[in-house]
Amino acid sequence: MTAFQELEHLAPQTAQLPPAAPWPGSWQPLGARYRHGADGSHGTNFALWAPGAEAVELCLFDEEGVETRHPLPEQTFQTWHGYLPGVTPGRRYGYRVHGRWDPWTGARWNPAKLLLDPYARAVDGVFTGHGACCGSVRDWPEPDVADTVRDNRDSAPYTARGVVVHDDDDWSDDRRPKTPWAETVIYELHVRGFTMRHPGIPPELRGTYAGLAHPAAIDYLTSLGVTAVELLPVHQFASEDHLHQRGLSNYWGYNSIGWFAPHGGYSASGTRGQQVGEFKRMVRALHQAGIEVILDVVYNHTAEGGAGGPTLSLRGIDNAGYYRLGHGSRGSRGYDDYTGCGNTLDTRQPQTVRLITDSLRYWAAEMGVDGFRFDLAAALARGDDGVDMRHPFLAAVSQDPFLSRVKLIAEPWDVGHGGYQVGNFPPLWAEWNDKYRDTVRDFWRGARPDVAELGYRLSGSSDLYQRGGRRPYASVNFITAHDGFTLRDLVSYDGKHNEANGEDGRDGTDDNRSWNCGAEGETEDTGVRELRQRQTRNLLATLLLASGVPMLTAGDEFGRTQGGNNNAYCQDNETSWVDWSLLELPEWRTLHELTAELIRLRRAHPVLRQRAFFSGRAATPGGQRDLTWYTARGTEMTEADWFAPTAQLGMLLNGDAMSERDQHGCPLTDDSFLLLLNAADQPVEFTLPAGGWELLLDTARHPADRPLAARSLRLLRRHGPR
Repeated sequence: MTAFQELEHLAPQTAQLPPAAPWPGSWQPLGARYRHGADGSHGTNFALWAPGAEAVELCLFDEEGVETRHPLPEQTFQTWHGYLPGVTPGRRYGYRVHGRWDPWTGARWNPAKLLLDPYARAVDGVFTGHGACCGSVRDWPEPDVADTVRDNRDSAPYTARGVVVHDDDDWSDDRRPKTPWAETVIYELHVRGFTMRHPGIPPELRGTYAGLAHPAAIDYLTSLGVTAVELLPVHQFASEDHLHQRGLSNYWGYNSIGWFAPHGGYSASGTRGQQVGEFKRMVRALHQAGIEVILDVVYNHTAEGGAGGPTLSLRGIDNAGYYRLGHGSRGSRGYDDYTGCGNTLDTRQPQTVRLITDSLRYWAAEMGVDGFRFDLAAALARGDDGVDMRHPFLAAVSQDPFLSRVKLIAEPWDVGHGGYQVGNFPPLWAEWNDKYRDTVRDFWRGARPDVAELGYRLSGSSDLYQRGGRRPYASVNFITAHDGFTLRDLVSYDGKHNEANGEDGRDGTDDNRSWNCGAEGETEDTGVRELRQRQTRNLLATLLLASGVPMLTAGDEFGRTQGGNNNAYCQDNETSWVDWSLLELPEWRTLHELTAELIRLRRAHPVLRQRAFFSGRAATPGGQRDLTWYTARGTEMTEADWFAPTAQLGMLLNGDAMSERDQHGCPLTDDSFLLLLNAADQPVEFTLPAGGWELLLDTARHPADRPLAARSLRLLRRHGPR
């Protein structure tokens, strides 16, 4: 008896209704599209790219969950397709794809597994993590060959289904904010975590798209002054098996399985297509408030994981056509893993590039979003010999008439060899600038980077982005993000405290560049608490006064804490949810007020958000320089000063020497600003450049006639020309 025969008894024997023969239909567009048929009847066209399949069955589910299978009759250009009259919006469906089982060559077809349509526009149900969802036998007694033994159990009872959606919304009533890059302030938030504890949002809407669209949420965002929200993944995602086994779930959502479907778990109105309209209403509400919507998207890997992972969609449709195979010790049985998540999508394949770009166009054109942040973007640009900035995927995006006009942000690295690509993405792309994060953290914790390193980060990182005609707004500056410590934890913990994740401290980075200011975790020591407050003010002010695009993480502006957990990806609870009660405490309310005031100051003064890099030289003979660096003695920095470590720095932004022009071509002028930083443990007397200076901010809250306090920042303004 073979291993396959041995498992046959586990396959459920379900009665099937006699299937009606589908009409031929059309091979495009891919997915399920509700429309009128050849005789004017209502129905749905189904099309699935599956070039190596021997047969494809469309599986429809009625209200009681009874499955009816319909073999798709036609194959055109490697796409199986058919039209079924009478199939209307709300009907749930999936596919069973027949073909060879030969893992040694990458063939993993298994018709016992119900597969999600990669182009499904809505998903109903959840992926349970049951062993029957695996194409191979998870608990085979010989683990080294378990991925080669096909599991013939039916996965349908344990997996989600696609939903037919009818959508004729033309967005004619929507007005996109179209905020210029130089004026953008990004606010990274989690749809569920931002709304779950908000007292102004009705309980039935918390954790949902409708909750984020509620006036209480939008009023907060507009009062803070941010111009864009960057949403953690909202594509349909699944939790990993190891989380199911520990009773946890993937909270962040970086485990996508449906790139056209808004995650059903964030819907207050239903998951039979209602989530699509709810998401659109959220986007409209944010647009009406002048706020853009940027999606954090995960196209580098899928929730199917490595060879022993579940067969949910692409693996069962065309494993070798969608994934990078063959460079591990197991040959084509294994997956090239440049993501740390078990697999990597193969963007060398035209169909994979098409899947990603079709998804991007759908969200931008039909769902109304304004931009995308690409998780582990370097993995998308991997060719045969490493990361290639001339990669077909990057070329496809840059030449697309629609995608080339939305905001594109790369997380410019992956976990493979040569994957660190900060500063290397082509024009049109902005990048998360981790050099900014690390340098600013180091400076304020006392590690003392060279003046040059700090100066480049404060002035837009021209050393990274000036090549190829890029601008300062190619640098997305951040101190914290979802991944890592919150701002409050950054100044409260020297080490991570991830015990609740159940991974024995193996998860989360150890390179936090944090400083607890003298005590680990929460403390009643008033001196430590005051220093931490000052450090949070220092870090926020440094972020919002630097050139580039600032990105705040939700709740950092009023002291959100995760208790020292720097990898709360599986904490769907109070650890991760924003605690709005902190705004009732004076110490955190004043931090929020400071953040809002700094954003208003940035918006009011173009010298703080310039669209061109500083030259450091006079534009005309005898003229003034646009940027000057000062020592604490009041002298201009020499080359020796520039390449030496320091705890003090003065930065003069000259509003009379800006290189920018307004829309009519006239030179722009502005006030001049002097930024003074002191990261030492002692106060310092700064000698100011000539002119009358007005104190706008002192993070130590000292008057201008006193020395700059230890660990503090001061901002001064000079009105009019010098």
